[in-house]
Amino acid sequence: MLRKYLIPFTLLIGLLFFSAPELAAQTKRTREQLEKEKADVQARLLEFDKILKQTTATKKNTIGELNAVTRQFQTQNKLVNTLDREVKLINQEIKETETKITSLESQLKELKAEYGRMIYNASKLNRGLSIVSFVFSSANFNQLYSRLMYLKQYTDSRKQQAAQIEKLSNQLAEERVLLDQKKADKEKVLVEEQQERAQLDKMKREQQGIVNTLSSKERDIQKQIAATKKQQDQLNKMIKQVIEDEIRRAEAAAKKDNSTATKSSGSSMPMTPEVAALSNSFAGNKGRLPWPVETGFVTQGYGTYPHPTLKGITMESDGVDIRTQPNSNVRAVFDGTVTKITTMPGFGGTVIIKHGEYYTMYSKLKTITVKSGQTISAKDVIGQVATGANGEAEVHFQTWKGLTVMNPSTWLSSK
Repeated sequence: MLRKYLIPFTLLIGLLFFSAPELAAQTKRTREQLEKEKADVQARLLEFDKILKQTTATKKNTIGELNAVTRQFQTQNKLVNTLDREVKLINQEIKETETKITSLESQLKELKAEYGRMIYNASKLNRGLSIVSFVFSSANFNQLYSRLMYLKQYTDSRKQQAAQIEKLSNQLAEERVLLDQKKADKEKVLVEEQQERAQLDKMKREQQGIVNTLSSKERDIQKQIAATKKQQDQLNKMIKQVIEDEIRRAEAAAKKDNSTATKSSGSSMPMTPEVAALSNSFAGNKGRLPWPVETGFVTQGYGTYPHPTLKGITMESDGVDIRTQPNSNVRAVFDGTVTKITTMPGFGGTVIIKHGEYYTMYSKLKTITVKSGQTISAKDVIGQVATGANGEAEVHFQTWKGLTVMNPSTWLSSK
């Protein structure tokens, strides 16, 4: 009779706890990842606000201002999308919790029913005989022992059933509290999402206003872009000349009898073991280099691409323009040696730093605080960013390997 109730009880325990910790852990990881992503985006938006407020009094409808507003809009849109994903995750958690509550209620109901049947059958044990009579009415010792073991197992099972009923009841109460909390969380996020969507709409209107103004000046903008392209070509010509000179010096030094320099496969020039080590270290930090300014955001990316909001306008750059606060310090992104200091049309003060066979270039500086040939470390200040007539403080940053220009965004740490 007892085994009839022990088997369902054992199955019930297994079904109750199967994979629950794993699901809970997965949900927690997803929530933590989402919260981190939201915090990162909110920090970026605060950075945007702080930087753009610096130009409130002087800003005009320029491509630079449009680029900055567009980046801010894109980041705000990312925040709204993150909040939308958070609402969907909470909805999923609410659904899972409600399903769990329904399951617990069903299991608790079945467990109580089984416990009731056990109590009922206990009252009918051996036709109403008392426990003592039931034991001592045994025909022999073996039967006596079997009845004692039966009663012990029966008593243990009832205790386990009672303990499990209490455990399920407590768990059910906890899940109901958790469900209420999740519903409250959902309402809070929905309010936040509504506020951020309103801010997104405001940014969209501001962006569209600049677009409307600039669209009527397409010819002037094309002239500005052509002039900038000409200045960019002059800058790149200067950079290539500097690198070519460095390569020639390295090749001449490698021909000396006491030279330890060698040129490995894929290298742009012969290098001593020390220079090769620095070069390899730079390469090994791809994607982890600090930004050349402490705070900022990219307003123009690397490469050639259609402008994201102005139709018929194509953007082109061999580096990235990073908008920052006026008078911000510009920093070296890695250990190296200052190779060139000059001033370029449209780009102002310019510094080139050598890192083995790699080079980084920093321009649009109003002051330069390093000297040619100076050895510097990562994050050392090399100057201050210049501020344009429109109040836009930007640093132009490039990365090169030998005579090949590279995408700086793939080398800087992500923000």
